[in-house]
Amino acid sequence: MSTGVMFEEIDLQQLPVGNHRIPCPKCMKGKRDTALSVTIDSKGAEWQCFRCRWKGAQQHQERARRVSAAAPRVSQHISLASHYRYFWSTLASVSGTAAEYLTARGCPLPPKDGDLCSTETLKHPSGYMGAALVALVTDAETSEPLTLHHTWIKSDGTKANVDTPRLLLGKHRKAGGVIRLWPDAAVTTGLAIAEGIETALTAALAFKPVWSVIDAGNMGAFPVRDGIESLLIIADNDPAGLQASEQCAERWYRAGREVRIVKSPVPGEDLNDYARRVA
Repeated sequence: MSTGVMFEEIDLQQLPVGNHRIPCPKCMKGKRDTALSVTIDSKGAEWQCFRCRWKGAQQHQERARRVSAAAPRVSQHISLASHYRYFWSTLASVSGTAAEYLTARGCPLPPKDGDLCSTETLKHPSGYMGAALVALVTDAETSEPLTLHHTWIKSDGTKANVDTPRLLLGKHRKAGGVIRLWPDAAVTTGLAIAEGIETALTAALAFKPVWSVIDAGNMGAFPVRDGIESLLIIADNDPAGLQASEQCAERWYRAGREVRIVKSPVPGEDLNDYARRVA
């Protein structure tokens, strides 16, 4: 029996027969949310959230029809698809190879309640399987999960030897997103932002909380947020990075906020590159 629930809200095709606890797409409270109980059996699926009480059911025939009807219409997900939300909820905080990678690059580890995790085995599109940092990208203003950012890494502080070791999910929005390396609760009157994860964590040696905005496009468009009186911008010392930092600084300055820009003194370097070279 159908409850009128849109197919995109739960990707039932990703769940095997059995009982599951996954994040609720209606009231998701974070990557470790397990409020939604889902039961898959020979007849179909039933689900219920123990927090917001959202519930529903689908028979297998209806489930198949919805997959074939919905799949062709998905050109870009408005928010993070439900099976990726489930994958994110299974990850642990940064440890193992990922912790060794960040330490080798001179970066402190972020807090466990931030949006950076790791895994020892993640498949790259090339077929390579190895350790990776996995970051949740959320909307800078609404905190809505948008996509996942992956970095395949080695314990010696280098990226894995694959073509494009950094990847975002396909068919997911990145624009306007940030990686909250420190959670919202840690952000009071001041915040620092940088493009890359490693650059942001390098800045955290001197100032925190800090977020990664992923790239220059998101840096230039980073919105003025209520309650934050001071913004520290860690700029990549390249034309795109410098232009983006100036655009962001001007927006915040016009809003009456204190703004500072810090950059590597060497053209072409980000702060992590510079710090490792002079260490």
